[in-house]
Amino acid sequence: MKLLATLFLISLFTSCNTNTRKEYLAIAENAENLILTSPQEHPGKKLMENNCYVCHNPKTAEDAMIAPPMIAVKMHYISEDTSKEAFVESFVNFLKNPSEEKSKMPGAIKKFGLMPYQFYPEETIRQIADYVFENEIEEPEWFEAHYKQMHGDRPQMKGRMGRGMGNGKGMGKNQNTNAQPSVKERGMQMAQTTKAELGKNLMSQIQKNGVIAALDFCNVQALPITDSMATVHKAYIKRVTDKPRNPQNKANAAELQYLEKFKKQVTAGDEVNPIVVDLGKETEFYYPIVTNSMCLKCHGTPGKELETLTLSKIQELYPADKATGYGENEVRGIWSIRFEN
Repeated sequence: MKLLATLFLISLFTSCNTNTRKEYLAIAENAENLILTSPQEHPGKKLMENNCYVCHNPKTAEDAMIAPPMIAVKMHYISEDTSKEAFVESFVNFLKNPSEEKSKMPGAIKKFGLMPYQFYPEETIRQIADYVFENEIEEPEWFEAHYKQMHGDRPQMKGRMGRGMGNGKGMGKNQNTNAQPSVKERGMQMAQTTKAELGKNLMSQIQKNGVIAALDFCNVQALPITDSMATVHKAYIKRVTDKPRNPQNKANAAELQYLEKFKKQVTAGDEVNPIVVDLGKETEFYYPIVTNSMCLKCHGTPGKELETLTLSKIQELYPADKATGYGENEVRGIWSIRFEN
């Protein structure tokens, strides 16, 4: 089961080459779907939209889904006698070590596969779980018909379970239309929506055509997608690293310092916060890209996670590659973003 978004496949993109540049006309709409919420809202809502909606976005068509929508997760994991404490602990335990034994969605595993492990600070998971339990969760337009086809009429929910069982229309919107996001929130929105667009496209390639095809896709399309998102956000967006696959993605001296700081935080298991640098009329924003098990298929140890055929393809596409030898929960690179205040 893919209980949360597969993020993080994004590290595969961190140093991809590019040969062409296309226009991604749907990106602006996708960015709107992942917009950050105001400070007055539950922090778990923003975390869910930014992290989970890479794979669980309720705006995605049914045949394009690569994981069950979050409303389906809620319906399978919460019953009338489920306490919030029990739900949160179940949520946290699964994300720390996803397994079929811990999953309550065997049908989702059969359809989408088991969610690969990926790094999330425990506090982030707990806030998402708290929000999911206590609030209405938006559901896709197709979900009602899908549920009836698979399970029959939906049960009448009472009390706390009634929350989130509707379609969520009109819920979770910004209640203060005059509230402006902080520069930190703006930077995070840019990083997360770009990550979501890249991750969605890459995950689809892996599921449909395998890792080798994903490498070809990354080689050609990663930078055009990033550039298109930069246009949407009217910002300068790039992904840089100290061990580039493509020399164009090599971090400069300042970025290397921020990279090292993030490495220390992630290694220590600390909550990771963005680095925001005020330049007066502009802001610089930095945030880490952390590896998970899926990343190691292209960035792991040769002969171990990194298979011979994959390594051969990497060497063909990137003769000067330095981006292997990673383990899980390591900082692969950082988002480096600059925008006007």
